[in-house]
Amino acid sequence: MTRYTTAWHPTPVGDALLAFADDDLVALRLEHDERSHAIESLARLLQVVPDHDDRAGALVATQLDEYFAGERRAFDLRLDWRLARGFTLQALTAVTDIPYGETASYGEVAALAGKPRAARAVGTACRTTPFSLVVPVHRVVRSDGSIGEYGGHPEVKEYLLDLERTAGE
Repeated sequence: MTRYTTAWHPTPVGDALLAFADDDLVALRLEHDERSHAIESLARLLQVVPDHDDRAGALVATQLDEYFAGERRAFDLRLDWRLARGFTLQALTAVTDIPYGETASYGEVAALAGKPRAARAVGTACRTTPFSLVVPVHRVVRSDGSIGEYGGHPEVKEYLLDLERTAGE
């Protein structure tokens, strides 16, 4: 039987809700609303109310801190992809290939995922990713080079892109 747990970790761009299925990360969501709403939403997705265990998030918390300090360019975590299926999974897998400090357009990601005409579907995949930060959807931009949205918080996307740009110098 799968054990679901959650933990919280503060970041410069909002509190990160970390969710685990056994020891694998099943979701990392940046939250800007009430924590109780975030837990309720996650419980609906998982179809179970997870236990809270701050110890569960220790490895992820360390890697997040390293990332925000400019010391980590890629996350080394076991991901449980149960919340991403079909083309969403393909698109998010393609996003993981965008190098640190670089960007790709929605159309470029669609082509990498095997469906060059599915740029809008890539946008949906990025918007609904279960893995904020870990799967770097913030590196996906519009074809005209503008950054676009990031869960209704474009300032967060801009912060992350600037962080990677300056850490890479």
